[in-house]
Amino acid sequence: MHLSNICSFLSAFINCFFLKVFCLESEFSLKGDYLLGGLFTLHEVQHATPLSTPEAIECFRYTFSKSGYQMLQVMRFAVEEINNSTTLLPNVSLGYEIFDHCSDTKHFPSIFDFISKNGSIKPKEKLNNYQPKVIALTGPYGSTRTITIAPLITMDLIPLVSYGASSYTLSNKLQYPSFVRTIPSNKNLIEMIIHIIRWFGWNWVAFLGSQDDYSEDGLRIFHKYISNTGICLAYQEALGQRANYSQTLKKIDMLNINVIVVFAVPTYARNIIKAAIANNIQGKVWIASETWAMNQQLPREPGIGKIGTVIGITERLLSLPGFDKFIYKDRRTMNAYCAESNIQSKNKTCNQVCDYCPLLTAEEIINENPSFSFTIYAAIYTIAHALHKVLQCDMNECHKNMTVKPYMLLEQMKKLDFPLNGHQVKYDDNGDPTVSFAVVLWNTETNPPRFDMVGTYDTYPEITFNINNSLLHWHNNGSVPFSNCSVECKEGFSREPDQYHSCCFLCKKCPRNSYVNYSWNPYTCSLCAESEWSDEGSTTCKIRTVVYLDFIEIHSIIVMFSATCLIILLIAIFCLFAYNFNTPVVKSAGGSMCFLMLTCLIMSTISVFFFFGKPTSVHCLLRNVVFAFFFTVFLSCMAVRSFQIVCIFKMAAKFPNMHSLWVKHNGQWLFVGFFSIIHLISCVLWMTVSTPKPSSDSLTFKDQIILSCEMGNTVTLSIIVFIGWFLGFLCLLFSYMGRDLPKNYNEAKSITFSLILYNVSWIVYFTAYLILKSKYIQLVNAMTQLSSIYGIIFSYFIPKSYVIIFQPQKNTAAYFQTSIQNYTQTISRT
Repeated sequence: MHLSNICSFLSAFINCFFLKVFCLESEFSLKGDYLLGGLFTLHEVQHATPLSTPEAIECFRYTFSKSGYQMLQVMRFAVEEINNSTTLLPNVSLGYEIFDHCSDTKHFPSIFDFISKNGSIKPKEKLNNYQPKVIALTGPYGSTRTITIAPLITMDLIPLVSYGASSYTLSNKLQYPSFVRTIPSNKNLIEMIIHIIRWFGWNWVAFLGSQDDYSEDGLRIFHKYISNTGICLAYQEALGQRANYSQTLKKIDMLNINVIVVFAVPTYARNIIKAAIANNIQGKVWIASETWAMNQQLPREPGIGKIGTVIGITERLLSLPGFDKFIYKDRRTMNAYCAESNIQSKNKTCNQVCDYCPLLTAEEIINENPSFSFTIYAAIYTIAHALHKVLQCDMNECHKNMTVKPYMLLEQMKKLDFPLNGHQVKYDDNGDPTVSFAVVLWNTETNPPRFDMVGTYDTYPEITFNINNSLLHWHNNGSVPFSNCSVECKEGFSREPDQYHSCCFLCKKCPRNSYVNYSWNPYTCSLCAESEWSDEGSTTCKIRTVVYLDFIEIHSIIVMFSATCLIILLIAIFCLFAYNFNTPVVKSAGGSMCFLMLTCLIMSTISVFFFFGKPTSVHCLLRNVVFAFFFTVFLSCMAVRSFQIVCIFKMAAKFPNMHSLWVKHNGQWLFVGFFSIIHLISCVLWMTVSTPKPSSDSLTFKDQIILSCEMGNTVTLSIIVFIGWFLGFLCLLFSYMGRDLPKNYNEAKSITFSLILYNVSWIVYFTAYLILKSKYIQLVNAMTQLSSIYGIIFSYFIPKSYVIIFQPQKNTAAYFQTSIQNYTQTISRT
């Protein structure tokens, strides 16, 4: 049996090609000066089976394809039109040899015929001398079939101008150097599909294909191009003829996927759609690749309207003027001789046989799927224009005496750029054409069904994509179907990934002082800058208002005016005391130490002015350090002055030696100097360990930045505060001990009042500092310093100044001597 099969194969091959037994001149062949090859799928092998012995396939035994026959007619029409042209190839005629190409792997006899020379193939002959039967060929339909035969064609650099192979693999010029196509590649088609998905905001899609190069290539590109687009491939499967289509569709339905990309050849696409109808799959959006987008049978299937909306992608439907007329003419002239010719060739298994073709009416041919009509038309015209260049044709004639090699046409094809029925035909370095896609909507409610163009995608002269939403009539009463893994988050909510797919997420409200930028990173709540703020659930940040105690504020003006008045008053007292330096009042107030005290108070008051204006490092040093140092020196003077009075009246008699040492070594100045040095060292440590410097508080108020000064190191600050309060305590102690001294020397009430005011003021300030967070805490600080100074002035210096000015009789030695005598008498009585 095996031997008989082998003999049958060899007999068929020899009869068809080497013995020159071929079909009579008919639809499959035409003589001409230059011969073109054509491969079209007139029949389809539905279920391919593995072979145990070699055999030549006879396509007429399989299922007839009207679409493939229409494609053949387009090639015949283009050749006839070119032969009738007086400008493209004048005085030159094109012929063709066409074969039925129904299988992926069993059509090498027809390819051998194309590349043969005088009925034989000589592999060792130099390529530049080799002249194959055809100068170029077009076809076959489908990427797998093209990839199978391409190496045999391209090794001789015979131009293979494809009208129906879109695999991106074929763009590789190292593997397929003479491959050119008039159909956009899968790369362009996938880009178009992604444009559609993103246009409607879908991100949860399924991808169904067939087990062939076309679908595998499409899936690979789809995977690559959806990265960083927000689209998730929720389900994918390459289906075979015997696959469980029902189970696949039920899985998709369970995953709530409402957008399904069917990137498959017509046979498999037909199985998928029919399975969807049979399994009552409803309400989906089906995106059809160009192979079945214009299928004429599927829109007529009963129940097709229930499965949802079908959106197809196809080449821009460019009409072929004159094609209908050509078909009507061809049908009229077909006669019995043509049928006899087919019968004769049928017996020779040349795959140039079509029993059903003569039975088709002109209307059936014209109304068949036109998706590839223009690509076939453009393929033939590409070959003709390249031949025009090689033959150096002008408007009247071509140089027919030239030897035309296939590789010469290939070189010219790379340079072509010509208009064809309103479309510009040109190719890039990979032999790929410009893209001119149309988006069509299946309207199955009309009879017959219509394909309404609702969008376009072009890459020449520039990239443009548009869909007219008003022309889309969705299956769910007009609204765009929802096909997302998760509902879009509300404004101000970031996405928190919930599953494996990035499209599936939970929504998390952005906290205060953060925002989400959906165009940049919808998965993260980004922190606002320090100078910005935001409420919860924000998409932008707002600029914070920078606040500080400005000079022009009414509160600031009042405090600065008070400080200015205080400085003037202190200077006036200084001058008054200097003028009356030798009077008893001045001497009882401290004598020369009064001037140090008044100077310290003036310097302390000056420091108040540095609380206003934008804080700087100098401001921060002068406002607190200056006050702390000079006011502590003043307190040391007050403490030693109180001690001296008590010492003179109460301790001199009891401890004469100690008193004499105190007087001899100027104990009061030693005391002031000691505490001043200790305090100076503390202030230096305060400034060096942690220098008071400008700070910005952006936490207290959401919309403000409060500029102030840091207090510096807590330990050194505590030492400074402790020294001041310790000296204040000594003042109170010594003034209390001298509460029964002569009236002129009794300062207990005034010192007690001023120091109580001093302590209360600072307690109020520190309490407010811990509780109140605003720019006005600095105002409180300034007022606390002023109140401390005002308390001392009005309780200690003003009464003495009043005596000097308004009661001069009390500012005499006699008056003070009388007071001392009265005190002595009182003590002696007790």
